[in-house]
Amino acid sequence: MSRLDLLSVALRWLAGCWLLWQVAPVGRRRAAVDPGLPVVVGRPPCSIVVPARDESRTLPVLLASLAAEVTDEDEVIVVDDDSSDGTRAVARAAGAEVVPAPPLPPGWTGKNSACWTGAGVARHDVVVFLDADTELAPGGLDRLLAEQRRRGGLLSVQPFHAVRRAYEQLSAFFNVIAMMGIDAFTPLGDRRVPSGAFGPVLVTHRADYDRVGGHASVADQILDDVALARRYRDAGIRVSCLGGRGTVRFRMYPDGLRHLLEGWTKNFAGGAAGTRRLTLVLIAAWVSLCIEAAWDLGSALAGGDPWGPVLLVYGAVVAQVGWMLRRIGTFHPLTAALYPVPLAFFLAVFARSVVDVYVRRRVTWKGRQLAT
Repeated sequence: MSRLDLLSVALRWLAGCWLLWQVAPVGRRRAAVDPGLPVVVGRPPCSIVVPARDESRTLPVLLASLAAEVTDEDEVIVVDDDSSDGTRAVARAAGAEVVPAPPLPPGWTGKNSACWTGAGVARHDVVVFLDADTELAPGGLDRLLAEQRRRGGLLSVQPFHAVRRAYEQLSAFFNVIAMMGIDAFTPLGDRRVPSGAFGPVLVTHRADYDRVGGHASVADQILDDVALARRYRDAGIRVSCLGGRGTVRFRMYPDGLRHLLEGWTKNFAGGAAGTRRLTLVLIAAWVSLCIEAAWDLGSALAGGDPWGPVLLVYGAVVAQVGWMLRRIGTFHPLTAALYPVPLAFFLAVFARSVVDVYVRRRVTWKGRQLAT
């Protein structure tokens, strides 16, 4: 390996370290306090809005975790988005207020309509949007509200990914790159304005939400979290993104490989389009290193390349991927060692996402065809 090759490998490896340098969890990093915020003693009551479409399997876990967190003043609102299973019955049995979403208006996505409907009936000044597949750790709600109170604006949290079945390991590169692309976890920390947000957990004051137009202002956006964060930034309102370890977790796409495939196809090409150019270049450089290391290993196994430099580079990438995955989910250590498998899946799904989003201009999610 020449010095130039070694320099290229080192720079691309460091690009990965830069993009995912620190996944700061809720409550573990001192936040710059907004001096314009009033001092609040005790936790204010909140309205928790949960958009739900065919979530009878996932809702019980979330609602059980909320039962230990909410006070008598809080409210939990489950917005039923035309579910065909027992979503309403499950929510009512857990004591949540169930609100049916209206017939989907033209040009709206289902989740945006459900969130907007729930916000419309919320009574409190602080609104917490939670996806139905999330689960709060003990004390998680208090930590979320305290963090938002310290920071102000829109607080967004990427839940810690609980990986239970083998096919879920295929989400590894999607999780890593989604967090890289948001620009919230570099060494610059809070000095870097995030380019988006994470939709599973959003906490905001109602006044700020109304000021930017809420989910109605991004009604047609499949990536509502990215678009909503942009609305907050354009209005001069702070956006903060944190990791959810110890506060909130989720299982992504627990209903099988097809569910996972549809979900990532829906999200990823559009998310790349919203990423800052320099960040996109750094991500592409890092991914190219991952591809090159895997390719060279295959070539060495076939007897084409010397083993020493190949194992050195492959080992460095494996160590880095393992370091990343440990901080964002419960991925198996073999996922890092065998990273070419989830990497190949990522590349194939990303290609499919580009075709669906920019050529077909339509994606499928939960039985609905969504225009992109």
